[in-house]
Amino acid sequence: MPKKSTYPTPTDQSSLCLQYLRRCGGSARLCTIKFSLGVIQSLVNQRKVKITNTGAGFYVQLEDAK
Repeated sequence: MPKKSTYPTPTDQSSLCLQYLRRCGGSARLCTIKFSLGVIQSLVNQRKVKITNTGAGFYVQLEDAK
């Protein structure tokens, strides 16, 4: 029987948000993303994503996607 870890694992949703953006082709509309604004803000602070205003709405784009 495997032992359970005594260390708490953080439930950080930022990796799931990055995975979602990769599946969407690198960008998605901000209003369609179901992740919290705190998760998106932390990704912006880490410079992994950027927010752009296209005139038709705000988009979240991966920093390495062009």
